[in-house]
Amino acid sequence: MKSVWQNYTATAEKFNAPGLFTAMIGFEWTSVPGGNNLHRNVLFRDNKDKADQILPFSAWQSEDPEKLWEWMAKYEQKTGGKLLAIPHNANLSNGRMFELVDFGGNPLSKDYAEKRARYEVLQEIIQTKGNSETHPVLSPNDEFAGDMGVAGWEYGNLTLTERPLSKEMMPTNYLRAGLLRGLEQEAKLGKNPFKFGFVGSTDVHNSLTAIEEDNFFGKMPNQEPSAKRWEHKSKESSWDAAAGPAQTRYTWQYMAAGYAVVWATENTRTAIWDAMKRREAYGTSGSRIILRFFGGWGFEKGDVRSRFLAETGYEKGVPMGGDLKAAPAGAKAPSFLVAAMKDPRSGNLDRIQIVKGWLGKDGKGQEKVYDVVWGDADRRKLVKGKLAPVGNTVDTATATWTNTIGDPELAAVWTDPDFDPSARAFYYARAIEIPTPRWTAYDAARFGIKLPPEVPLTVQERAWASPIWYTPAN
Repeated sequence: MKSVWQNYTATAEKFNAPGLFTAMIGFEWTSVPGGNNLHRNVLFRDNKDKADQILPFSAWQSEDPEKLWEWMAKYEQKTGGKLLAIPHNANLSNGRMFELVDFGGNPLSKDYAEKRARYEVLQEIIQTKGNSETHPVLSPNDEFAGDMGVAGWEYGNLTLTERPLSKEMMPTNYLRAGLLRGLEQEAKLGKNPFKFGFVGSTDVHNSLTAIEEDNFFGKMPNQEPSAKRWEHKSKESSWDAAAGPAQTRYTWQYMAAGYAVVWATENTRTAIWDAMKRREAYGTSGSRIILRFFGGWGFEKGDVRSRFLAETGYEKGVPMGGDLKAAPAGAKAPSFLVAAMKDPRSGNLDRIQIVKGWLGKDGKGQEKVYDVVWGDADRRKLVKGKLAPVGNTVDTATATWTNTIGDPELAAVWTDPDFDPSARAFYYARAIEIPTPRWTAYDAARFGIKLPPEVPLTVQERAWASPIWYTPAN
């Protein structure tokens, strides 16, 4: 084990080129109790000299996240180094990712909350196995809830032995609901155990980074492009469950996703790790959208016209992942500066939304999605709080589209119209593209095949900024 680990860290050192290409040292802790996904990716801020002083902690040693955090603490004490852990695929956890008891079934404690908040400052919001933001059952008023092109990931847990459909477990299976549970627990424990930012990732197992819709090579080598990878009876297409309800997860249900983005001061291990630690990060579904999000008490509409928008954001507020500072005298509600630019090779932007979560008077989490700024503003208006769809230019037969709708960039200052200074809250931005062809449409066009009606052919790519939190002074 030691020799394999040290060979691995040597590879990371060999290809790490500060300022040009950063190779982070890390490993995946693959806890799967009962088939429920509790995986974490553990990332080192450090180089080989410190990483070689230990061996990675294995799920064979323990499937309990608290045992992982204990190991992380011992590493830091021994080496003076630093670690963080990024949980992923909450949507396959069968409700265990944000459950309100610890691994042993005991109610969460302040000690648990402090440890989790220290080591798990980010969560993966999307990957090839689906979107973990929210679900239509949890967010019925959010027209963009669930997977893009696939209506909710309901194909079972990681091993397909459980099918997580109950409304009771949904709030502990998705990130938005997890953030709301965090506000509730903070009010109870004095510490928020679920205070995390967002990243996207791929989780592909073929050593490729080819996740563009027009260049998607699948999750596994047996799911690489072919005329048969979508078929229900093809060995190239499906995984059959070994036990339980014997569900099948087909290749077409996977997504070409996603990316982790960090606003780091430089391209080095320490700077990237530090940006992750302060949650100044965001996730995308695979598109290279550029997204900025700042919160404060004094943003003005004219700030969106600045050539130095980010400088204005840092000067007047805090970036994504931060905490709103105490309101100055006379301030009635927080304001947010948000801006996005399209991926040059992808679709224009449909809209930018801000998602708000807060504690109601009954102490329970509430949510609301606000349309803040949108493309084609001359022809699209809010009517009773509802924004007209942007439209669709996709020709699925040829897997093409035109950027004749939407805008290449959007920016706005938005002030919370429903602010309650006594209520804990979080805010995050979501930038959404116009419809473009999904990877399945490209397969159909290239191989000249007809796909069954349940296979989605279009997608609206998006990016999610890490939240900004508001906590009452008292």
